[in-house]
Amino acid sequence: MHIAVFSQYHTNPDCPATSRHYSLLAQLARHHRVTLITTRTWERQRLTQEFAWVPEGVELHAADVPYENRMGVARRGLAFAQYAAYAVHQGLRIARPDVIWGISTPLTAAWAAAQVARWRRVPWVFEVQDLWPSFPIAMGAVPNRLARQQLFRMEAQLYQQATAIVTLSPDMTEYVQAVGKKSPRSFGSQKVYTLLNGTDLELAARATNETVEALRREWQLQGKRVVLYAGTFGRANDIPLLLEAAVLLAPTCPNVVWVFMGHGYFDAQLAQAAARHPYIRVVPPQPRHAVFSWFRLAIISVAPFLGLPVLDANSPAKFYDSLVVGTPVVVTNPGWTKRFVEQHRCGWYSPASDAPALAQLLAQVLANSAQVLAAGEQGKTVARQEFDRQLIGARMQQILQSAAERR
Repeated sequence: MHIAVFSQYHTNPDCPATSRHYSLLAQLARHHRVTLITTRTWERQRLTQEFAWVPEGVELHAADVPYENRMGVARRGLAFAQYAAYAVHQGLRIARPDVIWGISTPLTAAWAAAQVARWRRVPWVFEVQDLWPSFPIAMGAVPNRLARQQLFRMEAQLYQQATAIVTLSPDMTEYVQAVGKKSPRSFGSQKVYTLLNGTDLELAARATNETVEALRREWQLQGKRVVLYAGTFGRANDIPLLLEAAVLLAPTCPNVVWVFMGHGYFDAQLAQAAARHPYIRVVPPQPRHAVFSWFRLAIISVAPFLGLPVLDANSPAKFYDSLVVGTPVVVTNPGWTKRFVEQHRCGWYSPASDAPALAQLLAQVLANSAQVLAAGEQGKTVARQEFDRQLIGARMQQILQSAAERR
């Protein structure tokens, strides 16, 4: 079958970002014709050149639409609109697909997929990566009440129009199903599927003893226990929580070093903290294929978010990447990740924005090395059973095939 994929942010393993769709596209392209309609946003941010920009067999259509996290609301909105216009234009020019796969964020990318699907009379599958518009609204990015109402209306309509909906966490699935029940044209839960974000086991295998020891020597971390945050330094990630917890933990755990790997909104604050405190280090963003060695080097990783209910449904790549190499995770969401780490005993929960509680938890956990080791082994086992993107890709292929057969 011919699959047209609408995704504003394509990445590959050379980028400092998750490469979920690179893995899934590679699997699909082995058996099907795949056309990707995207932008060149991340292509300029490749840190290595080890991987082809798109998997073999994927036909690429890419717009030159700039985007970065530092943009203001208006500039971001323009980028979203530019991609949507380009995607609709290209979607009407390519060979008629059998099924369309529309990936948000942003919501406008899914909107473009829906328009092309309607005009070309083909089914489409809506993948929900983040809960839009609930997330930007919760972050204060949409202050206008009328605009919020219109966005929620668009969201409900897209859910109704999609042949199938794929979410990245069970809490996202519950959210979508709740919207479906309240919509004027309600839809049943049978068209909503949960496919976890997952991780790449073949890239995780690169985190060998040799690569980890090389990092320890390079960054002078011998004899140190590393607490790792790897990802965007965004406002939603509550970086100030981690900085305060690091200061509180230092007197009782002097051999702990906090490593922050990435970039974003809190760059300047992190640089100042690292200059002031020797137990805080900032590491530049790393390509996808290199992050696993950092996770394996760490004794614990952290996946924090602000205490906003909409963030409880998140499915952060750092969560999966850490567990697959045997490093337990501390989460601050009281949603599905809390339930997961407690059920599988592969991590711990600490309340959002409570630095003393986080410091106290880490002090207790780090005092019990056997507990940390056991949690890491539990995480590695469950990750290999449930997070393998090869299995997730096979399930995605089934969903797309089933949708295509309904035309």
